[in-house]
Order: sequence, then structure tokens, then C-alpha cells
Amino acid sequence: MTPANLDASTVGMAEGSDGVTTLGQSDYCNEVLDVLKGYGVKVLASRCVGYNHMNVEYARKLGFKLCNGSYAPNGVAEYTVMSILIAVRKFKKAMYNTDDNDFTLKGKMGRELRSLTIGVMGTGKIGFTVCRILSSFGCRILAYDVYQNDAVREYAEYVDLDTLYKESDVITIHTPLLPSTTGMINKDALMKMKDGVIIINNARGELVNIDDIIWGMETEKIGGMFMDAFPGETGIIHIPHNEDIVKTEGMPWFKLKYLRSFINFVHTPHMAFFTEEAAESMARCGVDSIFEILTEGQSSHEIPQ
Repeated sequence: MTPANLDASTVGMAEGSDGVTTLGQSDYCNEVLDVLKGYGVKVLASRCVGYNHMNVEYARKLGFKLCNGSYAPNGVAEYTVMSILIAVRKFKKAMYNTDDNDFTLKGKMGRELRSLTIGVMGTGKIGFTVCRILSSFGCRILAYDVYQNDAVREYAEYVDLDTLYKESDVITIHTPLLPSTTGMINKDALMKMKDGVIIINNARGELVNIDDIIWGMETEKIGGMFMDAFPGETGIIHIPHNEDIVKTEGMPWFKLKYLRSFINFVHTPHMAFFTEEAAESMARCGVDSIFEILTEGQSSHEIPQ
């Protein structure tokens, strides 16, 4: 066991292993996978639910068995509802002003969820749980997913994406990161939304076009944004940067730093999943999936073909 991520400098630690389990900041480049193959590693198990970082096509070409993590959706769903409340109740401004001994109410008037329309993009386990929790607030809930879930209809109304964009006061994103969804929240999508729309992204940073998000914040098309995931966050999040210079290819750090200067923009370090319950489930899943494949030839956590 090591706190280090898997990359070219640490891959030697895997020599003699039958399986390797990692978190989402590891580097599964071709060179690292070639070394793992040479060591005789058979199973690669991400403890994260998402696996877009695992270089799946090349890993499968080399014959690896691939698994991803699993944990209950409650942690991320509850975090999402918290994110919505923080955004609609101007919580960042309230905290900053109070810390500066400004106890006025100026700029702090919020909204009540019961008067809002919430759009939920993606109704898998997390999106469904978000709909279920939000229903108790009395808000109108619109849902969009390529694959509709009848259980969601108890809490939300399925609509097409343009309708969700047009009618939602708050939009929360829970779609997987695929080539078809990369950068889907862009200027064209924003132009279809209400002025002052609030956007929540606790899924994957790359689902948004960050330059278009900056445009939306500068023009006040976006009235508030909460991001727990940021495009290009590898090398930024989960690492202390209070005593060094952050250098990131493509300057994502400078874009993040600029967005963080907006009083209506909130960023957290990819921690929506981070609960005691989820961490235990992720760790067990990573080890169990390797053991199951090595002993039984298959696991329920294998990444689908």
C-alpha cells in the first residue's frame, strides 16, 4: 500500500503483483500499462466509479481485466443538494462578508427551492437519488437521460434537453463522461438557458467547456455555479499547494483561480464522494474485484465491454 498515485515513477512498486487497485488520479498511459503487462499483472481495479482515466481500449488490447468501484449514491446526491442550497442562498458571500465583519444583508437575498424548477441531467443511481431527495423540498423537477427510468417518474418529469435548459432555474449534471458528453455545457447550451441560471457540476469537470463557463460568469448569464470537479484538475486537487507554484499544462489552474474570484462561484476539491461509508465501500470493492477475478474468473465490478 502507498499514498502515491500510479505513474511512470511508481509503477515499479507493482512488480510481482497479480492485481493493482488505484484511485482516479493515476496515470494509465501506454508506457505504464506496458510495464504492468511485463510484470505479469492481470487485473486493474479503479476504486472510483468513473473509469475514463484508465485507458480502457489499450489496456484491453494488452489483455488486462478491468474493474471500477462501487458505492452508494447517497453521499454525492446529498452533497449535490447541499451545493444547490449553497448557491441559491448566496452562502459564499454570506460567509466571506461575515468573516470580514460585514453583517449586512446586501447581496444575500436567496430563493426557496419550492419556488424553483430543478433540471437533473442524467438519472442513473446518483441522479435518481438527487430527484428523490429534492422531491421533499416541493420543487418542480425536470429530468433528462438517454435511458429513462420509470422509478424516476415518481419524482420528476422527463423532458428533452432543450426544454430542460429553457425551463430550469437550477441545472445539476450527473451524466457520464463520454466523447458525446465532453464539453456539453458550452456557449450554445448556455444560450438556451434562463438568464441567471445556477449550474451544479459534481460529476466530471470535462462535461463543461470551461472557457464558455468563464464567458457565462462574466456576462452574468450564469447566476451561480458550484463545481466539485474541474477540467484538468489532475495535479491540482488532493495536493497541498500552499507552499509551491502550481504549474498545469493548458493553464487550468489560472482559469480555476480566476473563476474562484467570483463571489457566486464555489469550488471544492472533488470530495462529493468522500464519506466514511463510500471510502470503505471503494476500498473493499477494489480488493474484492481483483480477488474474484483471480479466483472465479469474473467479477460483478468488471467494466462492461
